[in-house]
Amino acid sequence: MLRRLLLGLLAGCTLALGASAQPRERPLRLVLNVGLQNLDPIASPSFVTRNFAYMVYDTLVAMDGKGEYQPQMLEGWQVSEDKLTWTFTLRPGLEFSDGTPVTADDVIASLKRWGARDSIGRRLIAATKELRAEAPNRFVLQLAQPFGGVIDALGKPSVHVPFIMPARLAGTTPPTQAVAEVVGSGPYLFLRDEWVPGERTFFRRNPRYVPRPEPADGLAGGKVAHIERVEFVTLPDVSLRAAALTRGEVDYLEYGPIDYLSIFRRDRNLVIARPGGIAHIVGGVSINHHLPPFDRLPMRRALQAALDRSEILAGHGLPEGMTDAGCTSMYLCGTRYSSDAGGEAIRAPSLERARALLREAGYANERIVILQPADSALINPMALVVIDRLKRAGFNLDVSTSDWSSIAQRWVAREPIERGGWNLVPVIYTGFDMADPLSNVGIGYNCTNTQPWGYCVPAMTPVLDAFAAESDPEKRKALAADLQRLAIENVTFPVDGQFQAPAVWRAELKGVIDFGFPVLWNIERSR
Repeated sequence: MLRRLLLGLLAGCTLALGASAQPRERPLRLVLNVGLQNLDPIASPSFVTRNFAYMVYDTLVAMDGKGEYQPQMLEGWQVSEDKLTWTFTLRPGLEFSDGTPVTADDVIASLKRWGARDSIGRRLIAATKELRAEAPNRFVLQLAQPFGGVIDALGKPSVHVPFIMPARLAGTTPPTQAVAEVVGSGPYLFLRDEWVPGERTFFRRNPRYVPRPEPADGLAGGKVAHIERVEFVTLPDVSLRAAALTRGEVDYLEYGPIDYLSIFRRDRNLVIARPGGIAHIVGGVSINHHLPPFDRLPMRRALQAALDRSEILAGHGLPEGMTDAGCTSMYLCGTRYSSDAGGEAIRAPSLERARALLREAGYANERIVILQPADSALINPMALVVIDRLKRAGFNLDVSTSDWSSIAQRWVAREPIERGGWNLVPVIYTGFDMADPLSNVGIGYNCTNTQPWGYCVPAMTPVLDAFAAESDPEKRKALAADLQRLAIENVTFPVDGQFQAPAVWRAELKGVIDFGFPVLWNIERSR
C-alpha cells in the first residue's frame, strides 16, 4: 500500500504535466502524522481533523505568533463597563463556500454547537444569559455572570476550535455527530469527490475568500492562499516520509521523523521548525473512567506510579535538548500556568510502588484493553514503553494494535469491553490544548461527560468555576495550581513526558508560518 501511495504521488505529478502544453502549478503536499477520517472538528477531538478544518473554516478570533488574540472574522467588538455585555461585528465580505453570506445567525448556531462539546465552550455558554443577533453582521453575547476569558474562548486555537459553519448545519447536527456537508468560509475548498479517507485529501483555493489586510501572523492576519492546490498525504512508514521529502516528492512533514532529524539538519534544502513552549508536545495516557478497573482511584494511582517519563521519552531517541523528562506540570513547562503543584506525586515513578498500589487496590488480574496506534510516529514509541512498564508492574494488558484512524473511532465510542471498548489509549497533546486549565484534557472537562475519558472530581468543580469567573492574572495562576494538584491527586490524565517534535519543509517554500502545527496559507514557492 505504501509503495502504491508513493507511486501515486509521482504519477500525479506526471499526469499533471502531460495534461496540457502549460505545466500546471505543483500542489503543496503535506504529509500528516496520521490519516484523516473524520471531517468535523466539533465531533472529532483529533489533531488531523483540526488541521483539515483550518483549511476550510474560519474563526471569529485568532491567536497570533505572540500568543495574543486578534480579530479574524470579526471587525471588532465592544464591551460594557461591567464586562457582561459583548457586542461583536463581523467584517464585510464574508461568504461560505456555497455562496451564502456569513451572518450572525450562523455564528450563534456554531457557537452553541461548539459550546455543547468543548470544555471552555461549555463554560462560556453556561455563563451566558443570551446570544442574540442584532443585525445580519452583528451579535451580542450577554453574560449572566462574570467570565474572565471570553476572547480566549472564541480564539481557542486547538481541539475543539470554535469554527463557524452555516446555521442550517450547525443548528441541526448534534455536536457528537459529523455534519453532512463541509461548508466553510476559509481559504481553501475541500474536494470531497477526490478524497481517499485515511490516505489522501485534496483542496483548492477558495475564490470567495476575502483575506484580512494585515500580514499573516500565527493564525491571525491575512490568510492568503498563494498556491492553487493543496494535498494532505498519509505515509505511515517514516522512512518513506523522509525519502519523499528529501527528493521533493512532498513539501512539508507535519512532524519530522525523529530518527532523521540529524540528517535533515545537514540538508540545505530543508528547514526544521523551532517550536516554542506552547507548541511543545506532552504524552499521556487517556483513561476510560467509565469502566472498571480504572473507575477506582487506587488503580489509576498504580498506573501513574508506573509511568517513568525519562524511560518513556527515551523511546523516541530525540537529540539532546528536545525533551524535558523533569517537567511535572500538566500545563507544560514554559507556558503561562506552568506549576509544580502536586508534582511530588509523580516526581519519582517506581514499578515497585505501582505493584504495591495494585495490591492495595485489590486488582484481580482483570483484562485491561490498551489501544496502540502503530502508525503514529510520535505516539507509538512512547506507547511501546508504556505497555512494557505496565506489564512489568503487573497489569494484565490486552494490547490492540491498529492505525490511529481506527483507534480514534473506538476511542470516542462508549462501548463495553466485550463490544470493542477500551481502558487505556496512549495519546499526545500540544500546549495549545493543555496550557489553559479550561482546555486542559485532564482538568477542563471535569464532570462534563462530553469526552471519551469521563473523569469527574467534585472538588475540582468550584475551583474551575472560580477560575472561569476570575480575570486577575495572578489569582488565575493560583487557581490553576490548585486545579493541577487536584488533577494529579485524582489521576484524571497521567502525563508521561514533554518533548519537541518539529515540522520539516522544503527550503523552496517561502512564507511558512512556524506556529506549532501546519499553517498552509501565506506559502509561495521560490522556484
